[in-house]
Amino acid sequence: MIGEIDIYGVYLPAVLVLMLVSYLFCLIVTRVFARVGLYRFIWHRSIFDLAIYVIVLGVVVIVSHRLLP
Repeated sequence: MIGEIDIYGVYLPAVLVLMLVSYLFCLIVTRVFARVGLYRFIWHRSIFDLAIYVIVLGVVVIVSHRLLP
């Protein structure tokens, strides 16, 4: 995987792009959890959301590593 991504002449770190993608996925996941009512059983929502973000970021990094040579 390359270290930088070129978007119209602006070089962005690949990790930043992966973090933005995982943030968007995390927004979707948290809204689904809120809709289902899962947060009733969670003691500390902020820590749980952070853990979900880290898990989603790890999955996005692994998938991107497998897809990009």
